[in-house]
Amino acid sequence: MTDAEAGAGARRRMPHARRREQLLRIALEEFGRRGYHLTQMEHVAAAAQVSKALLYQHFASKEELFAEVTEAIVAELTGRLNAAVLAAHGSAGGIRAMIRVLFDYATEEPDAWALVVRHLDKPEVGLELRELRERLGTAFADLLLRRRRADPKLSRAALEVNERRARLLVPLMYGSMLSMVSWWLEHPDTPRERAEQMAVEFIWLGLDRLRTGERLPKEPETGPVEG
Repeated sequence: MTDAEAGAGARRRMPHARRREQLLRIALEEFGRRGYHLTQMEHVAAAAQVSKALLYQHFASKEELFAEVTEAIVAELTGRLNAAVLAAHGSAGGIRAMIRVLFDYATEEPDAWALVVRHLDKPEVGLELRELRERLGTAFADLLLRRRRADPKLSRAALEVNERRARLLVPLMYGSMLSMVSWWLEHPDTPRERAEQMAVEFIWLGLDRLRTGERLPKEPETGPVEG
């Protein structure tokens, strides 16, 4: 038996669960590197050194494969975020904890991070990342509204105003956090502590000014320029 035949036999004998885990890991690498639309099933099969037929035995389509990959990311990342926020003291501490989790995750799971950054705002590629975006939004809104919801003096109408404002702020918050982490990954000469602190201050100090009622004046409307 040749070495190639021996290797092929070993691949065929791999237990089903272990093979599935291997294919998911390699699919994550391919989706993270190429993106959903440019990744084909043959890319995953070639990287795993298996036939497309074997890959299709485990996953009926690229959509199903991507869904399983992203579902695992969502479960892992949201689990980390929830645990960090529960252990934090106060809203500012919660934001700091979430930022730390994102930096940790991006450092430890670069392929998963690349996939999230590429696809978080592209819900057409699957519902799982839309769920992640919604969970992030809920977590941020809860942090923003923690004190307001616990204030017995705040009227229902005032709380509703705060809820609407929080919904507008949420995408700005997670968008800036994701951007900061991605920027830091591309500029490793910047100390991580400095990047984390800047993210915290950017979000928290900006929110604090908004909460005190500070607003920029609206730009005056201008009419058509006459020639």
